[in-house]
Amino acid sequence: MSEQRAVATAGGDVRLARAGLVMAAGTLTSRVLGLIRVSLLGGIIGTTGLAADAFGVANTLPNQFYLILAGGILNAVLVPQIVKSMTHDDGGQEFVNRLVTLALMLLVGATVLVTVAAPLLVMAFSKVRSGPAFHLAVAFAFICLPQVFFYGLYTLLGQILNANNRFAAYMWAPVVANVVALAGLLYFLASGQPSMVGPADWTPTMIWILAGSSTLSIALQALFLVIPLRRMGFRYRPVWGFRGVGLGSAGKVAAWTFAAVIVAQLGFVITSQVLTRASDLMDALHQVGPGRATFDNAFLLFMLPHSLVTVSLVTALFTRMSRGVTQGDSTALAADVRRGLRMPAVILVPGVVLVLVFADLVTRVLFFRNDYPQTHAVAIVAMALYCGVIPFGWLYLSERFFYAHEDARTPFFIQCLVTTISQTGALIGATLDPRHTAIAIGIAQSIAYATGAIIGFTLIRRRLGRLGLGGVLAAYLRLLGPAIVSAALLWLGLRALAPDLLDRGPAPALLALLVAGPVHLLLSLGGAHLLRVPEVGELVSPVLRRLRRG
Repeated sequence: MSEQRAVATAGGDVRLARAGLVMAAGTLTSRVLGLIRVSLLGGIIGTTGLAADAFGVANTLPNQFYLILAGGILNAVLVPQIVKSMTHDDGGQEFVNRLVTLALMLLVGATVLVTVAAPLLVMAFSKVRSGPAFHLAVAFAFICLPQVFFYGLYTLLGQILNANNRFAAYMWAPVVANVVALAGLLYFLASGQPSMVGPADWTPTMIWILAGSSTLSIALQALFLVIPLRRMGFRYRPVWGFRGVGLGSAGKVAAWTFAAVIVAQLGFVITSQVLTRASDLMDALHQVGPGRATFDNAFLLFMLPHSLVTVSLVTALFTRMSRGVTQGDSTALAADVRRGLRMPAVILVPGVVLVLVFADLVTRVLFFRNDYPQTHAVAIVAMALYCGVIPFGWLYLSERFFYAHEDARTPFFIQCLVTTISQTGALIGATLDPRHTAIAIGIAQSIAYATGAIIGFTLIRRRLGRLGLGGVLAAYLRLLGPAIVSAALLWLGLRALAPDLLDRGPAPALLALLVAGPVHLLLSLGGAHLLRVPEVGELVSPVLRRLRRG
């Protein structure tokens, strides 16, 4: 039996790695396009200043209110509920249709409300209350806020696919969104619209091209998922009546998740206010430094490895953990927790070290239309945030463990702690030189994620017993050593060959990264393999087999 379990575990790890790679490929394509989009956007509206902050506030409002109204709830509730409903005689079809009907009703109503409230929402997330910057942000918000519905629809349809072990389309749909958004930005430039202008100089045409293409991209991202759902055989039929059909437990999970998201978003209101205040102060003093738009760009860089690696693997694990809970298999659950900790580390550890060492080169390339002071402002905030990339992934995994148990109460209290720590840092940052405010917020968020992750795994250990975290820590150390040595050698080499590299412009910086990145990855993974980190082979083997077949 032990040999059979070992074979099953190895096969499960290979399937998990394969699913992770398929999702990671879609996410990587999307993120590369997204970084190109962010780069072009930075060249159109800038990475610092009031106009950049105006679009930053408006274009993130749909994300914030989608998270408040549905995002966290749908992610926490749908997969465990759908997996559990598959034991019904009809395979859960009627139950899923009821869930979809209820979710669509909530999304439509919520989207109408937040769109009407656009001016109030801009005031809530910004220190600007009047003048051209305020009016520009409100105009952007009216066009962008309908994205709330389409973000919700995308998540709703995607979770149905994930619960049925169909992960690829959910991760590839954002590619469609980024292609459309890029087309909008290219049209903005091709049509001769002015770039890098102040809030008062934005025309209705400019506003509609920028914000309209953003909203269209999110709509098409959601509608793209209809294709794989129909191929899977899913046919939506509205089913009304929500009493006595097993939605009670889903309602409890949704309520606690909603409360957790409210706490997180109230914290973000403070962060946004502090950052826009810093932008106002620097604008008055004619200083260049990181403000709200800078922080948004740095946060996009922060989310890249998380969405590319951690989300890709944990999305597949979440479905497995939900099945493990349904079957009462605590041994399998503990094994999945260890996988969720170890497998992402193979890419995350070398990647985080690379960005921490070469952050200035990364931002110099991405924001090639901006000058060095602006790109350096993004780099230093990204470095502060990147200290929390790995703890943020741990926190994400621990939350999915509790959601698989239909326990959203524990993540709520952990989120309260995380928000308290991060917002304490934001308030401290507000007392500093405004050029240092965003950096302080990034450091505070990294500390908050680490604290929340430690609490989460302490509670998981109480439920499952020993998790084998000593072996996990040893694997991280064996990955970290080669990564630090590799990055240090590459940095010294670049300093010796081109000490003025940052002054030469984006093209030489891009060439340096194209050489340093792959070399760093090969040296880091090669060193970790020599130090006997088994996850290196598990992650690479599906790629090698595909190459051999090719």
